[in-house]
Amino acid sequence: MAAKGDGVRSNLLGQFTSLSGSLSKKALGVLTRRVGGLTLDIGRTIILDRAQRRLLSDEQRAWMKRAGEAIQDARQTAGLSLDELANTLDLEDKTVLQAIEQGSATVSFDLILRLTSLLARNDPIPFLIKLVRGFNPRLWALAEDWGIGRLPGMVERDRQWMNIYRGNEAARQLPQADFERVMAFCENALTMAVQFQQSAASTDKADTDDKQTDERAR
Repeated sequence: MAAKGDGVRSNLLGQFTSLSGSLSKKALGVLTRRVGGLTLDIGRTIILDRAQRRLLSDEQRAWMKRAGEAIQDARQTAGLSLDELANTLDLEDKTVLQAIEQGSATVSFDLILRLTSLLARNDPIPFLIKLVRGFNPRLWALAEDWGIGRLPGMVERDRQWMNIYRGNEAARQLPQADFERVMAFCENALTMAVQFQQSAASTDKADTDDKQTDERAR
């Protein structure tokens, strides 16, 4: 039995790292080391009754609702019915999927991974983290501790930089030597902009601290 369990965890870890392909090798390495010792079938898929839902915080219910809507939107965009998605996920009872979309169920990490692999192949990380945040509070608490919640923002920043380049046809057509000069200029400009922003933020913080000190002295 232990060997089978290890195989399941290894397979789930493989799914997770595959979904995380857009991350840098360094970030993925850290994530893999930390997840590697964790039982990845963490949590269970349970339909919550009204009494159980009342025990949740308003914030958690809101996150579950958003996560359920994300699944419903992705399913409809893919042109799948509830029955079709339930069959693909090997769910015997489609009411489980209905409850998930309505934000009235907890969801195991195994099922979160399968939903993500089916519905968000092109942009899995934000979708995956939204589902974990909404449906698996225990795993989300671990993810927050690891800093995984920041990954969607990191991925989005990478995408924004890439879109700047992709949207500039003149830059794409530059000879290599000219392109390298433009890149050097951009790197220097970015460094200057970051330094300027850091200086401005430091000044703003100092002004705020001085103001608070003056208010306390009155």
